[in-house]
Amino acid sequence: MSGSGVRVVNGLMRVTGAWTGLLTDWLDREGLTAPRLRAQLARFAPDDVVPLPAWREALAQAAALRPGVPALGLQIGAGVQPRHLGVLGYLVAASDNLGEAMRVYLSYERLFYGANLAQVSWHGDEVDIAWPPAEQGPMFNEVSIGALVTFMSRQVDDPPRPLRISFVHEADSELRARYEAFFQCPVVFGDTHTRVRIPVSYMQIPMRHPEPGLRALLDGQAEALLRALPEPGDFDQAVQRLLLRVLPEGGVSVHRLAKMMNQSERTLQRRLGDQGLTWQMLLDRTREQLARQYLRDPALSVCEVAMMLGYSDQSAFTKAFKRWTADTPQAWRMRGARGSV
Repeated sequence: MSGSGVRVVNGLMRVTGAWTGLLTDWLDREGLTAPRLRAQLARFAPDDVVPLPAWREALAQAAALRPGVPALGLQIGAGVQPRHLGVLGYLVAASDNLGEAMRVYLSYERLFYGANLAQVSWHGDEVDIAWPPAEQGPMFNEVSIGALVTFMSRQVDDPPRPLRISFVHEADSELRARYEAFFQCPVVFGDTHTRVRIPVSYMQIPMRHPEPGLRALLDGQAEALLRALPEPGDFDQAVQRLLLRVLPEGGVSVHRLAKMMNQSERTLQRRLGDQGLTWQMLLDRTREQLARQYLRDPALSVCEVAMMLGYSDQSAFTKAFKRWTADTPQAWRMRGARGSV
C-alpha cells in the first residue's frame, strides 16, 4: 500500500497475494473477461508471496486491456478494500485514530512488501511519509498511492485532503490535472521520493470503526507472522508463508510444499541448504515461533494451538514444545509467556 518502492534488490521485494484481488475486482467492475490475466492472478492465494516481476506483468496486462486510458492505476487503486491488504488492512481499519493507523502501518509494512520501506519525517506541524525510489514504473506508483489515499479516506468521517503528494515520475499538464482531481490536492512530479504530506493535526482524527478487541487480536496475529518471517528474501519468505497457510490443515510435508511451489522436492531441499537450513529446521522454527505467540492468547486452549500448528494431537505438540523449551506448553503459559520468550 506504499509508494514507488524501495532502494533494494528487486528480488527481495514482493507484494502479498491478497493484493492481486485489487486487480481481479477491477476486471469485474470493468466487465473484462481477460482469461489470461485472471488465470495469472488466480495462481496466488491471499497469503502467498507474489514476486515483484509477476505483479508488474499483471499491471502491464491490465494496461493493455485499456490502452490510452490516462492514470489507469488510480482507477484500479480506488477499488481498495481491507481484504486486499491482508491482516495489515484490518489492523489499520480497527485503529483508534489516524496516528495509530500510521504507527500500525509502519510496524507491519514488512508483512505486505517483505521489507520496511516507509520513512517518516516531521516538518514543524506537518508530517511527510516517503518511499525511496525504485524502477517500478508510474502505474505501480499510481495503484499504490491511489489505494493508500482512498483506503485511509474511507476510514474516517469527512475525510481530509493531503497537503501535497509527490511522485518520482514525470507527467504533462493534462496528466497532472487528472492526478490533482483524484487526490484533491497539489501533486508534484519528478521528486526524489514518492511522498504523502499531511498536517500533524490529522493524527488525532478518529477512525470510523475503531475496534480495540479486534485490534488486539489482529496485533497478535500480525506479530506472529512477523516473528515467523525470516530476513528478507523471496525464497524463504515464500516457503514460510506457505507453511503458515497449510499448517492448520495438517499433513504438512516437504513434498507437499515443493509441489505447491512447482519444483521438485530435491530442488526445495537444495535451496533450503543454500540458506543454511534443513526442512525440519524451518518447520520447527516456524512452529516454535507461532506456538509462543499463540500460547500468549488465553482464549486459545493448548489443544487448539496444537491443531493450528498442524499436530495430530496435543501430546505430539507437547513433546515438540518440551524439545524446544524444556517445558510443557501448560507450564510455560502458567509461568507467564511474556517472561519466557
